[in-house]
Amino acid sequence: MTAFMRLFVLFLSANLTILFAQQPVAATVSTGALLSERGPTFRIADNQLPDPLTLIVYGDQRFTNPANVRQTNPRIRQWLVNQIAKEHPAAVIMNGDVPLAGNVADDYAVFASETKPWRDLQIHVFPALGNHELHGDPVQGLENWWKAFPEMRNRRWYSAQLGSRIYVIALDSDAALLPGSNQARWIEQQIDSLPSSVDFVIVSLHHPPVADVQQHIEVDHNPRPNEIALRDYLSKVARNSHARFLVSAGHIHNYERSVVDDVTYLVSGGGGAPPYFVERGPDDLYKSSMFPNYHYVKLTLDKDRLDGEMYRVENPEAVSLNVELKDSFDISVKQR
Repeated sequence: MTAFMRLFVLFLSANLTILFAQQPVAATVSTGALLSERGPTFRIADNQLPDPLTLIVYGDQRFTNPANVRQTNPRIRQWLVNQIAKEHPAAVIMNGDVPLAGNVADDYAVFASETKPWRDLQIHVFPALGNHELHGDPVQGLENWWKAFPEMRNRRWYSAQLGSRIYVIALDSDAALLPGSNQARWIEQQIDSLPSSVDFVIVSLHHPPVADVQQHIEVDHNPRPNEIALRDYLSKVARNSHARFLVSAGHIHNYERSVVDDVTYLVSGGGGAPPYFVERGPDDLYKSSMFPNYHYVKLTLDKDRLDGEMYRVENPEAVSLNVELKDSFDISVKQR
């Protein structure tokens, strides 16, 4: 190599180093640290949890100024928060789109104010990133998310073991889930190192891996290749895992339930965002034609199964709101 070429390589290397150093830290995950984690990011012992263990999953709340009644329903949103508090769950798992606009810090201030009943009861909250969290400036959106959930700082995906039998994996469907991606490799490590005591894995993310395929409206909300890759991976690992899998997604502002290769898939996007009508296919196990479906899903751990119940707001226009049980299912412990 000539002296000129050596100087050119040194110059290029130095400038590339400066270029990469200038990339916004908030837009990345500490993938090296995450990929070295073989166990849960968070762990809560059995003796710190109620018996029976109850969880709530739901998404698409869009917390924002209550004066905004066009892009979310503040009355329903606030009422569901209080109704969930009455359930006294150990944790609330949120499927993304917690704020209306993630780059607006005030939206998280509204979230903090309206969910005070959860904090008063010391309910754990496990959110997943949605597309609204990255609305506008995604770097600012991530920073606001981490300020709202400081325990998640520098993480866009994470896991939590709740007692000995429940394992929660919260994913970022705004990032790659394709084979070989950092997130996919981290998921593989998490599943490969599941404690033998775990009976159920609850995967939470925003964009659904399985949903009713729409032909006429909201067709851009149909499952994407990114999440279909996760579905295909779970179909493979579910066959040999000692645990059973439940996937809870949002993005579609309605409720759906399907089972693919022994994995249960929920669409739970009824937290307050404008409802979406769904053309239901034959694989959707929820057959009701009632609309809209503002709701939450309650999961209760039993000795030999995980019980699921979908509670729907009976009449969103009523003076006095009420929920009705509209769907129920159970997932049995796998025989070992």
